[in-house]
Amino acid sequence: MDHFERLRKKEARGVHKDAEKARKLHGLKGKLYAQQRHAEKVQLKKTINQHQESLRKKKDDAAVPDGAVPSYLLEREGQSRSKVLSNMVKQKRKDRAGRWNVPIPKVKPIAEDEMFRVIKTGKRQRKQWKRMVTKATFVGAGFTRKPPKYERFVRPAALRFTKAHVTHPDLQATFCLEILGVKKNPSSHLYTTLGVLTKGTIIEVNVSDLGLVTQSGKVVWGKYAQVTNNPEL
Repeated sequence: MDHFERLRKKEARGVHKDAEKARKLHGLKGKLYAQQRHAEKVQLKKTINQHQESLRKKKDDAAVPDGAVPSYLLEREGQSRSKVLSNMVKQKRKDRAGRWNVPIPKVKPIAEDEMFRVIKTGKRQRKQWKRMVTKATFVGAGFTRKPPKYERFVRPAALRFTKAHVTHPDLQATFCLEILGVKKNPSSHLYTTLGVLTKGTIIEVNVSDLGLVTQSGKVVWGKYAQVTNNPEL
């Protein structure tokens, strides 16, 4: 018996094994397995529906009957049922869904031990409530540090970035643009508030110099971009 025949029989038996497993599992494991199978079935139905063609009525100008036609039959004149692929609708849905797509959809989270370094303070160096950020950060133009007594997170001046090299996806050209702010850091909400720039961070950049204009004629001021490298390296 060759390899492919064994593989085919194994796949055929797999359906029965999955059904038996679903019958025997109880409690939390049974619920989790049922949720998993439900998600698989939903995805399968979506895939099948995408490949199916929709039956629609299409007017056939060639099949025009001779003689006078009653007014109530004018709308039905020369119609033929044909299979029409709704490619335009599907493409619009894909474009709408992919409007917020980013180059890096998933990023490995960064632990706090890697992000912060403990700073010992006090006369005897016993207090350890301060943290120094070891990654690249962004602070606004009018940023002023808090007094040492109240500053918990220290962002070194050497790791503060104000500009970023952004590549336009359509033009395939790179521009050096000013950073307006950090929109979202996927690792943590704290990193977003601190303005930490890590791989996968969504930032807002100033594109007014590029001359981008909306359909109504207004100049585009800011656009979102994603960090695709490690800025501190």
